[in-house]
Amino acid sequence: MMFGVAMIFIDQTIVAIAAPSISEEVGLSASGVQWVINAYLLALAAFFALGGRLSDIYGHRRIMLIGTLVFVASSVLCGCVPAGDYAQAWLIAFRATQGFGAALLFPSALAVVVAVFPVERRGRALALFFGLTGALTALGPLLGGWLTDWTWRAIFWVNVPVAIVALTLTALARIEDRRRPERLDLVGAALVAVGMGLSVLGFQQASSWGWTGPATWPCILGGLLVLVVFCRYELRVAQPLIKLRVFRDRAFTADNLVLFFAMLAFVPLFFFASVYAQVSLGSTANQAALYLLYFFAGFALASQWGGRILDKRGARPAMRIGAALGTVGFALWAARLTDLSMHNQWPFVALSGAGIGFLLAPASTDAVNRSIGASYGEVTGVVQTLRNYAAAVGLAVYGTLLTHATTDNVAATLRERGLGAGEADSVARSVAEAVTGQTGGSAPSGDGPLARTLDSAADAIRMDFALANRWVFYGMAIALAIAFLCSFLHPGTRVTERPPAPDPTAGPDTRPRPGTDDIPPGIPNTPADAVDRTPAAH
Repeated sequence: MMFGVAMIFIDQTIVAIAAPSISEEVGLSASGVQWVINAYLLALAAFFALGGRLSDIYGHRRIMLIGTLVFVASSVLCGCVPAGDYAQAWLIAFRATQGFGAALLFPSALAVVVAVFPVERRGRALALFFGLTGALTALGPLLGGWLTDWTWRAIFWVNVPVAIVALTLTALARIEDRRRPERLDLVGAALVAVGMGLSVLGFQQASSWGWTGPATWPCILGGLLVLVVFCRYELRVAQPLIKLRVFRDRAFTADNLVLFFAMLAFVPLFFFASVYAQVSLGSTANQAALYLLYFFAGFALASQWGGRILDKRGARPAMRIGAALGTVGFALWAARLTDLSMHNQWPFVALSGAGIGFLLAPASTDAVNRSIGASYGEVTGVVQTLRNYAAAVGLAVYGTLLTHATTDNVAATLRERGLGAGEADSVARSVAEAVTGQTGGSAPSGDGPLARTLDSAADAIRMDFALANRWVFYGMAIALAIAFLCSFLHPGTRVTERPPAPDPTAGPDTRPRPGTDDIPPGIPNTPADAVDRTPAAH
């Protein structure tokens, strides 16, 4: 399962490094490059819940295999894009199907791991799963830079040998395929796909359309309205896509709130730290990836400790420790960004990674352990959908914040060097767009007075960009602080026994279980002997 999921994590970051080479060879527009990156993330967010539900109905192993095949076939086709008028549409389309394959693959692979390991061993198993697969995200820029030196097409073709290993190991493992013979809620699947897709699209495009653009808020608000309709529909249908009553479990709700705010920092970090390293520190793409390895060194070690704490004391202590460490780490990292030295920053980079590592696996595992019946795929889909949604929001909000702060800082620097206010503001916007990659902008170039002014101000602009990034990293620290507060909502109960799986030959059990007819808020909807009601130690 880890080999299969590795492809998903690597592909979240690998394409950004190769984007200039792709654009040059096949003639993509600036918006086309952005869509090649966003199409994958958009499909991933829109279909995660559907992937989890399909996994429950048709079997985790079967959907994992289908998702792997869809993903690797799409990867091959992305690498085979022909030059010409259809190149842009070709790449965007198959990047979207690649995201759909990932949405099938990830929840089913995670559900396999959850089903195989009993509760008392699941914390450490999923800590290893999340720790190593999460660390693979750092390989994206490294692998992308190395493969692009040969050909950018190889960044897609590299998934083929990984998929072959994943499929071979899956066949050798002889994984039992459990199914829940229930009806697929197609209306719910369409509503959540449209709602997630529209709102994520609005957030993703806000930096290029502008927050006041005519399409930005209609997309965001329209998507949220569709999601409200989806929730109302799901509460009325007999066999919903997502059993929303799982949110009546206070611990499950707390887990997801912690994950949501943590993901506001975790996923956007890859982009913003990489761009900061290349612009302010003057690093190459490969050196920027090494900068992120400090983060994953702390992340990988803390993931294992967090898993042990989960197995022994429950999720609440691990989430509190992680959120507190992350808040301190990101705040100290933000304060050191103006040092313009990796050597002075690495302890705080590692501390930030340790904070995320401590809470990520325990919160995710505890949420999945509290699934209704044996619906691990469904709950995994819910958890991962919220995580991806948070990542999209974080990228949009922080991206806008960084662009505006960079524009203000660079404009002030240029005015100090003799440029008029209007010209300084215009040039500053171009520089900000170029260094942040938000709208495909480019800084002025040539041999004229303006170019010479920019060259002489290069060091000052690097510092301006570092100062602008401080706002982003302080924002990440605030997100972790909110996650820390949300961890206090967790009641501290621990799942001690996996709920029994339904008989695959029987129809859906519609009989109410004793004591579950009217479940008060905060009580997990699992059998009474499945939850230890004694609060875990602080």
